Amino acid sequence: MNSLVSNFQSALEHSFIDQSKESSELYKAKLLANQNEDGSFVLNELLDELNTCEDFFFAVAFITESGLMALKTTLSDLAEKGIKGKIITSNYLYFNSPKMFNELLKLKNVEIRITNMEGFHAKGYYFNHKEYETMILGSSNLTIKALKVNCEWNLKINSLLNGDLIYSIKKSFDTMWNASFSLTKEWVENYELNYQPIINTQKLDSTLSPFVLEKEIVSEENASYQTEIITPNHMQKQAIQEIQKIRDEGKKKAIVISATGTGKTYLSAFDVQAYSPKRLLFIVHREQILQKAMNDYQKILGGSNSDYGILSGNQKITNEKYVFATIQTLSKSETLQKYATNEFDYILIDEVHRAGAETYRKIIDYFNPEFLLGMTATPERTDGFNIYELFDYNIAYEIRLQDALKEDMLCPFHYFGITDLQIDGHSIDDKATFNQLVSNERMNYILEKMDYYGYSGESVRGLIFCSRKDEANELELIFNNRGFRTKALTGVHSIVEREKAVKQLENGQSDYLITVDIFNEGIDIPSINQVVMLRKTESSIIFIQQLGRGLRKASNKEFVTIIDFIGNYDNNYLIPIALTGDSSLNKNDLRKKTMGTKYISGLSTINFDEISKNRIFQSIETSTLNSAKNYKEAYRNLKNKIGKIPRLLDYIENDTIDPLLVANYRKNYPEFLKWMKEDIPELTEQETKRLTFLSKELLNGKRNHEMILLNKLIESDNISLFEYTQLLKQYDYTVDTNTLNSVNRMFNLEFFVEKEREKYGNTPIILQKNDIYQLSEEFKQSLKTNSWFKKCVVDLIQTSFKRSERYDLSEVFTYNEVYSRKDACRLINWENDEQSTIYGYRMKYNTCPIFINYHKDDDIANKVKYADELIDRHTLLWYTKARKTMKDATVKAILNYHSNDLAIHAFVQKEVKKASEFIYLGRAYPKIETAKEEVVKDKDGKDTDIVSIEMKLANMVPLETYDFIKQK
Repeated sequence: MNSLVSNFQSALEHSFIDQSKESSELYKAKLLANQNEDGSFVLNELLDELNTCEDFFFAVAFITESGLMALKTTLSDLAEKGIKGKIITSNYLYFNSPKMFNELLKLKNVEIRITNMEGFHAKGYYFNHKEYETMILGSSNLTIKALKVNCEWNLKINSLLNGDLIYSIKKSFDTMWNASFSLTKEWVENYELNYQPIINTQKLDSTLSPFVLEKEIVSEENASYQTEIITPNHMQKQAIQEIQKIRDEGKKKAIVISATGTGKTYLSAFDVQAYSPKRLLFIVHREQILQKAMNDYQKILGGSNSDYGILSGNQKITNEKYVFATIQTLSKSETLQKYATNEFDYILIDEVHRAGAETYRKIIDYFNPEFLLGMTATPERTDGFNIYELFDYNIAYEIRLQDALKEDMLCPFHYFGITDLQIDGHSIDDKATFNQLVSNERMNYILEKMDYYGYSGESVRGLIFCSRKDEANELELIFNNRGFRTKALTGVHSIVEREKAVKQLENGQSDYLITVDIFNEGIDIPSINQVVMLRKTESSIIFIQQLGRGLRKASNKEFVTIIDFIGNYDNNYLIPIALTGDSSLNKNDLRKKTMGTKYISGLSTINFDEISKNRIFQSIETSTLNSAKNYKEAYRNLKNKIGKIPRLLDYIENDTIDPLLVANYRKNYPEFLKWMKEDIPELTEQETKRLTFLSKELLNGKRNHEMILLNKLIESDNISLFEYTQLLKQYDYTVDTNTLNSVNRMFNLEFFVEKEREKYGNTPIILQKNDIYQLSEEFKQSLKTNSWFKKCVVDLIQTSFKRSERYDLSEVFTYNEVYSRKDACRLINWENDEQSTIYGYRMKYNTCPIFINYHKDDDIANKVKYADELIDRHTLLWYTKARKTMKDATVKAILNYHSNDLAIHAFVQKEVKKASEFIYLGRAYPKIETAKEEVVKDKDGKDTDIVSIEMKLANMVPLETYDFIKQK
């Protein structure tokens, strides 16, 4: 029987008859719903299908700009590949806006038609995959809420080409298509004349309510903004409670860390309202934002204008209750001396990450308020100054970008990382000349992309960041010559000039402001609906600051478009760090988050085109991510934040560097602390070796059996084998003789080669006698006599447990996670570490791990005329070692895997490199009928026998991993 037909039959049986029937994930029917907890969204499936199809069609009644935005990068990539599609939508109920129809017209590879069918409410997505076809049918229209947030049910079904259901669906679509008319610019113009958006309807007919619910109307926060009725949002209420709790404990200082755009100024005003000070001092670093801050306070606190005063430049104050001052004016000695040290009972410092400067310290040292509050979005410092210490480590509240998006506190964004233009075969990079940056060719490309990705609302209000002042000035001329109203602002422009330009943008008298760095922070323009980045990312902090310029909510703004032109820069790896908040310095984690951008919360999306994604991968690979500088900076930042020498567990709890990397940067964590010049207690040589063992072998959390046993023996003198196995069963961990023997061989060091046994202490840590486990006398004495050693061991155990949460420990390996050859030897319970003898694969104890270097080194690849290959996402073409035929004992055993009960595990590494990390693709099952002998050229150019076998993978390779592995 044809293998494809067989796969479909088993999928049909699994989906509709018996779920225990083994089936490929690729073909079985599936319910699609939005589940934010595990990052599962209907949008994910649409993107996966688009990225693997030959052609497609959609029949959807309602489409929004934001829903379309989520697909634009993928549709653009498909256009480059010549893959085309069709979309039928409607003018039913005037749900679809004229602007959305204009956005559809921008799709080069998609033909659009409109149906006048009364009651058209279809929601179907079809994808042709050449050998089979896929349909997604259900409740989701092409709106961002339906694809990511709403409670939606959709059924994903697959069919072979002759299936009756798929035939009926295509026939129905063809009928609708032929009865529809093509979308044109002229039709949109006529449609706009009669357009009556539902959002403006004062009283809605109840019969329309099912459709109206899908309209993405202005949020409650925006409604409050428009009517000036301002009440604390969820975050602000929580923060106010936490600030008050700090005051109730008798503390006089606190710091709030809150992402840009989350309403820090309003938050502070609400707290001032609750505190009711006799006199308030609000300090900012730029005169430009004084008036805005004061106006916001007036909205919350009320009172007469005479209660409010500004201290800046020529503006002086007298006895106003609420004083808003710039740091430059206030820090002058002649100004400061006019006030008593207790003049203000409540002082608030905005953008307090700047407080390490002498001007700030001068003011902080001078005044003695009843309460001091600092606010910042980015407390991390590179100059070593400890902001947290300034506030006695009293962090009242902390909410970062991802959390703020989840809480719907920010305007949703659609980020597009797209490749910058190649000029004469060369990419824009650090060496790009001024003429290249402003060439006609590049300008045409930039304007084309800015138009394609668009913006929310009727007119653009854009902010463009570039790298040089002369570039900003030239871009102003170019944009204006092309019909835009644009102003370049750099450090040479006065506050008055900047304020005028900002007002012109807000009032719609200007389209774009072009700047170098002056708008990274301290500027509030809620109406910005497009941010364009024409510069390399210098730091993740600056990236988030610039991204944040567009994240404030505003009326008539559903989302903000972020267009990042990614050149061939060494530090492109900073982009996923900034977008994800991932400070782990773990290259594999960063690669995974670049591969899969579907983790972003709420209505926002992150999109990279294929070339820019590859550039980021290359940047991660060649980066000095694990440099001494980065380790020192991460350590100092964490120590500054918590006010003490961090434990390893603190790194996880504070979402910073991966503790596995810290502990193993030197022999162990105490050695790392010595390297950081910390004064810590001494350890004996043997204690150091024990900590090295725990750090190198067990801290990774890939199996918890060992740490559970060690943790229990620290709590009690001994534990029986029965008690230990019962404990493992509580966690649903594997309990068998081989696993228990493996645990023993780890602790008595018999698993390791002689050199490592010496490095780890050479004698057992845990002994088993008569089914009783107990610590070795030497280890027990160290725990008893050296409290520092015990503290380090307990920290390693707790951190390992916490780190293990990334793995599914009910299985031997976790699908799509990374393992080394040594990990595999341990986890499949081999008696010894045999990583050095695996050479691609090795069969032992009814297990056979296969390790594949997907992209060989160039000097090898040019000679070897065969290569392992992922044929598709569930099939691996695998080659044995050279000089093997079908008569070879290992080959026979692999082909007879079922009768031998042989477990074959497939691991793949994108390319040969120093780090021996492989992505686990899951269990592999040989397709016996595909096995064949071949004669190929080996690396020396000589003929050699070899056997090729197609392997069916139990798990479908995630599309992001599949693309990552296959890309060169």
